[in-house]
Amino acid sequence: MPLEANLRLRVFDHRSQMAIFNVLSIAGVDPSGGAGLIADLKVFSALGVYGCGVVTALTAQNTRMVAGIKAVHEDLLQLQLSTLFDDVHIDVVKIGMLADSASVRVVASALDAYRPRYVVLDPVMVAKSGDRLLETEAVDTLRELLVPRSSIVTPNLPEVSELLRRQVSDDPEGMLKAAEDLVDLGAESVLVKGGHGRSAMLTDVLFDGFGCTQFVSERILTRNTHGTGCTLSSAIAALLPQRENLVSAVSDAHRYVSDAIRAADELSVGGGHGPLHHFFAAWRQ
Repeated sequence: MPLEANLRLRVFDHRSQMAIFNVLSIAGVDPSGGAGLIADLKVFSALGVYGCGVVTALTAQNTRMVAGIKAVHEDLLQLQLSTLFDDVHIDVVKIGMLADSASVRVVASALDAYRPRYVVLDPVMVAKSGDRLLETEAVDTLRELLVPRSSIVTPNLPEVSELLRRQVSDDPEGMLKAAEDLVDLGAESVLVKGGHGRSAMLTDVLFDGFGCTQFVSERILTRNTHGTGCTLSSAIAALLPQRENLVSAVSDAHRYVSDAIRAADELSVGGGHGPLHHFFAAWRQ
């Protein structure tokens, strides 16, 4: 069965049982729509959950560069979170860009106060353009406060190297050891992404505290990969409450992202690293 049909069928089954889940993205705003909060909401809609959003930072960026970043003040960030959680039942929280340590502390406090069922942490540190999105001094705060509060952490190779303060190799053994080390720091599970590796095949390694699952796929030749990490983590967040287990959710999220990358060249957005095609299935109807 084609992926888009498979996803539509399974989402429809859940809707028939009146189980439309509410998923919150806590992230920065990318005006180009390829990454961050705007992209996360596209993914949530494409995969059949209701998306909410809390803004952590405003950015001036396009497909080629990040021209400026302004973190939302911690008081307003806290007010956004408390106001939303006081009214809306949130099933899953996906955490993306947190510009500074103050934002990390506010989010950690909200997780303790409201206890969402799932927390997906995508430790966004550097944009596709190479511009830094997380202050270097905030990495320790994120590692200490958010990794132990996460159901799954989804770092790429540079991110997991920063979190562990050592270089992580791009072979499956090295990636698994890194995932195990993050679980030792308190995460329930870790998906180390191999997109920054050098091999022709792309390998991601999932460790859930008990066993390892590898997800292997061919690299897709396109420059339109802006927001791939945001899209994958948001897809996992959307699918976690809709699937029977973590491996199934991650597997379906991988297939969704692969198809969104394959369809990316159907779009014409900017002159740099363009976005994925998040609505490849719906728009083809």
